[in-house]
Amino acid sequence: MGVKVGVLALQGDVAEHILAFREALADRPGSTVTAVRHVEDLPGLDALAMPGGESTTISRLIGKNGLYEPLAGFEGGVFATCAGMVLLADRVDDPRVRTLSLIPMHVARNAFGRQVDSRETFLNVAGLTEPFRAVFIRAPAATDVGSGVEVLARIPEGIVAVRHGRHMAFAFHPELGGDLRLHRMFLENLRV
Repeated sequence: MGVKVGVLALQGDVAEHILAFREALADRPGSTVTAVRHVEDLPGLDALAMPGGESTTISRLIGKNGLYEPLAGFEGGVFATCAGMVLLADRVDDPRVRTLSLIPMHVARNAFGRQVDSRETFLNVAGLTEPFRAVFIRAPAATDVGSGVEVLARIPEGIVAVRHGRHMAFAFHPELGGDLRLHRMFLENLRV
């Protein structure tokens, strides 16, 4: 049976997420990956990717497009990266960001500092046998997590990968670099 994945296409690295999920689903006939810009794009989706970008801008666009309540009530799994991790939190250090509160965690925006402090590192992620090359771009980090949240990876700046039920959130960009192990882990966790 195919899996239907949407990618929130309001701002950020949308094309990279679409490509990564299409590759991760190549062996699942009937699967689709589509851009999500409006409420009517959500019904029937099994999963939604929330790309990196600028969290205050994405938060504003979610509200402008009437997507806040539908996203906060989305019943499928959410795969969130960078700014998406900020939006999934229930607490964030910036009052301009209206979060979706899908994962009980506190996230600090730009925990790594300025753009020049962006970097790549090999990261040990729970559930993977080999380190994952993580690309951090003005990345956030979770400073604490609530009950039921599994920490998958942490570094000195904070918690950078979590799983909560069907949702996964990453401070880095797994859609960059061609390593699809985290996408596949997420899809297996959907159980569709």
